[in-house]
Amino acid sequence: MKVSRYIKKLTDRYRYSDSKRMFMCFVILRVLVVLTAVRCLLTHNYESFALCILTLILFLAPAFIEDRFNISIPPLFQAIIFCFIFAAEILGEVDHYYVRIPGWDTMLHTMNGFLCAAIGFSLIYLLNRGSSNVNLSPFYLTLVAFCFSMTIGVIWEFFEFSMDQLFYVDMQKDFMVTTIGSVSLDPEHAQNVIKVKDIVETTIRTASGEVTTIEGGYLDIGIIDSMKDLLVNLVGAIVFSVIGYITLKKDSPKANKVAQGFMIKPNDPGKTGEEQE
Repeated sequence: MKVSRYIKKLTDRYRYSDSKRMFMCFVILRVLVVLTAVRCLLTHNYESFALCILTLILFLAPAFIEDRFNISIPPLFQAIIFCFIFAAEILGEVDHYYVRIPGWDTMLHTMNGFLCAAIGFSLIYLLNRGSSNVNLSPFYLTLVAFCFSMTIGVIWEFFEFSMDQLFYVDMQKDFMVTTIGSVSLDPEHAQNVIKVKDIVETTIRTASGEVTTIEGGYLDIGIIDSMKDLLVNLVGAIVFSVIGYITLKKDSPKANKVAQGFMIKPNDPGKTGEEQE
C-alpha cells in the first residue's frame, strides 16, 4: 500500500468516527499546524518547519495504533493526545511557550504522568481481562499503571540528559539559585558541606580567557528541572491511579465515567476496522 493511501486510510478513521467533537479537534489542530508550517517557511525557520511535519505525523499515531493492533482508543483520550502534541511541539517548541509562559513545561509533564498512567492501566487491564491465568487485584493493577507512568517519565529525563550532554540543546531547562551547599568546596576534602548564601553573580572564565557573567545567582544545570518534572509526573500518575483504583474497587459511577474515557479497548475480532466505525 502506498504511503499516501495509507495516510488517507488513517485520516478516514477520524472522519467517520462516532465522535464529531474529536474529529473537529483533529481538523482544527491540523489546520493550525499547517498554517504554522507555512509561517515557518516564509520566515526561513526550517527547524520549526520540521517540527510541524513531525507533529502532523504524530497526529496520525493513534489511528495507526488502532489499525495496527485492532484496538479502540476513546475519543476523549485521542483529543487530549492531540492537544498534548500540539501544546508540546507547536506551542512549546515553535512558539517558545516553554520560556515565555512560566509553568508550561510543568503542566505538560503533569499531563504526561496522567496519560501514561491511563495507558499503563489500560494495557494491564486488557491483559487481566483477556487471560484466564491472570487475575490481578485492583491495587496491583493501579500499582503497575503508576509504575509504568513513572518509568516513562524517567526514560524521558534520560533522553533529555543525553541530548544536553551530546548536543548542548538545553532540554533540561536551567534554574537560577542563590544558595548552594557542596562538599566539593571543602578545602580539606573531608566531605564537609560548604554553604554559599545570597549569591548575586556568577563569573565563568574559560581556558581561552573568555569571561561570562551570570547576573542573579548561580546557574543550576538541569537538576532542579529534572526533579520538578518527575515530581509533577508523580502527581499526574497518582491522580489517574486513584481514579482507576476507585473504578475497579468500588464501582463508583463518577470515577467509572472518567476512567472509561481513557480506557483502551479491543475491537471485535470478527469485524474489520471500518465495520467497527
